[in-house]
Amino acid sequence: MLKAKSFLAVDCGANTLKVAEFEPNESGGLRLKQYAFRSLGQEGAQEATRESATVKALQAVLGEKPFSSKMVNVCAPGFHVFSKFVKLPPVDEAKVTQIIQYEAQQNVPFPLEEVVWDYQILGATNSGDLEVLLVAIKTDVVEGLFRSTESSGLRLNLVEVSAAALCNAFRFNYGDLEGCTMLLDIGARTSSLLFFEKGKVFSRSINIGANTITQDFATEFRLSFDDAERIKAEKGFVSLGGAYEEPDDAQAAAISKIARQIMTRLHIQVNATIQNYRGQQAGSPPLRLFLSGGASIMPFTAQFFAEKLNIPVEYFNPLRNVDRDPGLNLEELAKVAHSMGELVGLGLRTLAHCPVELNLMPKTSVKFQEFNQKKPFFLSTIFSLVLVVFAYGFLQQKLVEEKRRSLDDLQATRSPLEASKTTLQNELRRLKEIMSDADAMRVVLSERRIWHEILPVLRECLMATEEEARKELEVDTGIWIDTLTTELPSDHAAAAAAVAAEGAVATDPGDLRPTKKRRGQAAVDPAVTAAASDQLITHLTLKVRSIDMTSIKPEGNNTMAFELLKQLQSHPWLFDTNEPNATGFKGSINLEGPTFTAEIVVKLKTPITL
Repeated sequence: MLKAKSFLAVDCGANTLKVAEFEPNESGGLRLKQYAFRSLGQEGAQEATRESATVKALQAVLGEKPFSSKMVNVCAPGFHVFSKFVKLPPVDEAKVTQIIQYEAQQNVPFPLEEVVWDYQILGATNSGDLEVLLVAIKTDVVEGLFRSTESSGLRLNLVEVSAAALCNAFRFNYGDLEGCTMLLDIGARTSSLLFFEKGKVFSRSINIGANTITQDFATEFRLSFDDAERIKAEKGFVSLGGAYEEPDDAQAAAISKIARQIMTRLHIQVNATIQNYRGQQAGSPPLRLFLSGGASIMPFTAQFFAEKLNIPVEYFNPLRNVDRDPGLNLEELAKVAHSMGELVGLGLRTLAHCPVELNLMPKTSVKFQEFNQKKPFFLSTIFSLVLVVFAYGFLQQKLVEEKRRSLDDLQATRSPLEASKTTLQNELRRLKEIMSDADAMRVVLSERRIWHEILPVLRECLMATEEEARKELEVDTGIWIDTLTTELPSDHAAAAAAVAAEGAVATDPGDLRPTKKRRGQAAVDPAVTAAASDQLITHLTLKVRSIDMTSIKPEGNNTMAFELLKQLQSHPWLFDTNEPNATGFKGSINLEGPTFTAEIVVKLKTPITL
């Protein structure tokens, strides 16, 4: 492992650039010498100007403080990184790389030639399956980080990802904890949830961050993003809900409500990840939660998650086992310590071997660095060769003349290539236009991530329905989705006609008497569906099935169906319940042997663009 007297760590966050300088202490541990944070501003929020904003911020930080080291480890922005945990069947060691290459091709959402990717085997399950962490990032993003550090006079040593850096920092500071522990890092654009248990680690990136709070508040009060961010920092807190009295300040009251809504969405994703961890990863129930990240210090955030998860919540201290230089202001350091997890993880990579070691340095950058290191030797060799050539040429004038003739030939060959310059420039412009179109298509595809929010909520509603039915009917039962289809009306009138053709939306339990399907029912006009397919998905149709409960209670089937409708309507942030017949039954209950079915039309709060 490469060591130095001191070394830099740079965390390129969504909104903030963080820089820290570390050095080994007397016992071989880590000592923080100095640090600096700098906002990237609006330029950092735009991909087109993010690299220049990063360079300006980095050069400003290096100019303000006397950082002595030139070697730097960089953490890439979390929203640029793709990561996934995969399980591999037991195979020969010689075939592991080949299988992981195949898994990368199947899971990474970009062609492998366009990304830099790496992996690490984290261990094996009781069944012998290998647990592998797979990460990838677009090559142009990493090359931008390389250019940013090189233009600032730094030498890039490695490119780390947030989840790996946080994992190493947590293990270094809290490796003695027993049981399952969660670490939730709430960033500006994304959040990372990590699980630690008995030497194993699991993580998931969640596309919810504090910028959403700022943007919603800015929209509501018609403020600029920077002004909304400043007011959020001064007045913002997470509303405790219930009967708590709202603050007199209208802005503070609005921010608190918006913050609670966003934190509720984040809590739903945390709950879904816990279920996934306990199910697919065979993990234990978490015993505690640590919070980190710049957005985690909003007042009452810890109380919110403690109430929702019913486990102890405290803030992650990445400097717990790190020495501090005597010249540091400890009061100022305490205000930002919760945001330095990635910096400590980067520092540990230079100091010692870590539990997770990934490096996303592109091959082109590595080769460029190797060339720079060997440049003095190349120059010396070239100089020696030039001396030999001149000496030899002095003795053999004919050889010099031959060289001149060769040079003329090269000039003649170069002229046609110069003529092709314009053609190459035109092709480069065409390539940029194609890349711009591809970026627009990726924006459209990103909207389909809403399914990752819809499906866990549907599962939660089904489980809640079963629980309430168990209390009401005093018998165990089950309800599940038989089919889930989308409706694509071209306008409100076409949507109403489609629903009317299938059957009116039921609003009363008495309307759901068991019936058999009637022949001759009007169907949705295919022309309506075809026209709508170029626009939005606005409705979902759930055909649910459950065990016939009429032998337990005559109205048992109605009880089950209406309880599911009630559960769906309890998520107004996802499903629209304001308009008449926005979410309700479609037709009546149908008995099919020992089961019954019912159809429910659900209107999405946010339509999905096709």
